[in-house]
Amino acid sequence: MTNYFELYKLPASFHPDQAAVKSKFYELSRQHHPDKYAAGDAAAMIEPLRMAALNNEAYKTLKSQDATMAYVLKTSGVMEEDEKYNLPPAFLMEMMDLNEVISDYEDMPDNENARLTAINNLAEQLQAWEAAADALTRRYDAGEQTEALLLQIKDMYFRKKYLLRIQERIDRFAAQ
Repeated sequence: MTNYFELYKLPASFHPDQAAVKSKFYELSRQHHPDKYAAGDAAAMIEPLRMAALNNEAYKTLKSQDATMAYVLKTSGVMEEDEKYNLPPAFLMEMMDLNEVISDYEDMPDNENARLTAINNLAEQLQAWEAAADALTRRYDAGEQTEALLLQIKDMYFRKKYLLRIQERIDRFAAQ
């Protein structure tokens, strides 16, 4: 597996320099664009097509904060593909309370108070997540690249996934 940070000649980071990511993407796109090799035979097209696909995947991953977080955790060996993670019981209890507020809103869609409470509670959770995750990932980027820190970041990653599922639930119901 090609390391996207090595491909783009960037240090492994939860916050890669987005200007450098974009610049390297365009550089590699020009260098490996399949149209440059169209005059050749099919065998000559294999490597440019592989590199174009790899470049596209690297760019897609490194331009997204969530995808970058998952990628760093996977390449560091602390998270597996499609891992099932057990969130802490205290967090799950908070989420159960939030889900109850959302259920109240779903049961009585005209209840503006329930809707606002659900949205505000979720917004508070996401803001708290953002602050905590940012503090942890910045420590990693500053050089504290320990397994213990990566495990804390992993926990934050799965918490956000849970929060985003709740956000999707609110959005789906609101769209009806």
